[in-house]
Amino acid sequence: LFMKSLRILLLGAGKMGGAMLEGWLHRGVKPGNVIVVDPAPSPRMRALEKQGLHLLAEVGRELPIRVDVVLLAVKPQMLDVAAPQLNSVLDGDQLVVSVIAGKTIADLRSRLPGIAAVVRSMPNLPASVGRGVTGCIASPEVSERQKQEAGMLLSAIGSVEWLPREADVDAVTAVSGSGPAYVFLLVETLAKAGEDLGLAPDLAMRLARATIEGAGELLYRDKELPAAQLRKNVTSPGGTTAAALEVLMAEDGLEPLMRKAVAAAHRRAGELSG
Repeated sequence: LFMKSLRILLLGAGKMGGAMLEGWLHRGVKPGNVIVVDPAPSPRMRALEKQGLHLLAEVGRELPIRVDVVLLAVKPQMLDVAAPQLNSVLDGDQLVVSVIAGKTIADLRSRLPGIAAVVRSMPNLPASVGRGVTGCIASPEVSERQKQEAGMLLSAIGSVEWLPREADVDAVTAVSGSGPAYVFLLVETLAKAGEDLGLAPDLAMRLARATIEGAGELLYRDKELPAAQLRKNVTSPGGTTAAALEVLMAEDGLEPLMRKAVAAAHRRAGELSG
């Protein structure tokens, strides 16, 4: 119930911020309870302004409403510009939720020194269509109620996973943050393999895309069924799928390659956030 009464300042209403806002409104948050700070607002934001949304090009000397949560959904350089303005209008009781990649809780506190409660989160690209997954870590000052508020706000773009330690954010980045690109690459390579067998490029790509889309939907609908079981369900002993999996599951097959790729992403995430 208290989701509807939350007063929110959204810094940045691009794809990610805009998707979150749409989710909040769908869940009953009133436009008049939201401040959007965006120097180049979309036509959608302009339309919502007519419905009561507070739309600002930048944070002014005072806010039109007092806010409970500040959600940071901008590029790091924009945060550097906005942070001094935010510091002047926040009283320290607000919860800050960040979806800015690579910015640690310490980084955020250095820019917003008056804020105590911080939730750092790492969403992924499907969040822009409400089907993402977000890994979160809360600072010790975040109350149970604030954690629930952050969870509700972030669940507007997909599922939410709370992490036991901040170091795990880099692992989340490597697995789910970068993960959609791995899946898109799989589509590309599957389509090229189809071309090798004589299929027209456009047909091969349509087949590959539809296959990954359908497999993803099965994973989505059958959440209780392990991925390994789904794989077995489509694999007949001695059949075509089994022949392919024998190659993919060999000692030098897909698993060691994926482990190596995710490890590389994890190292780079550490470098970027460190």
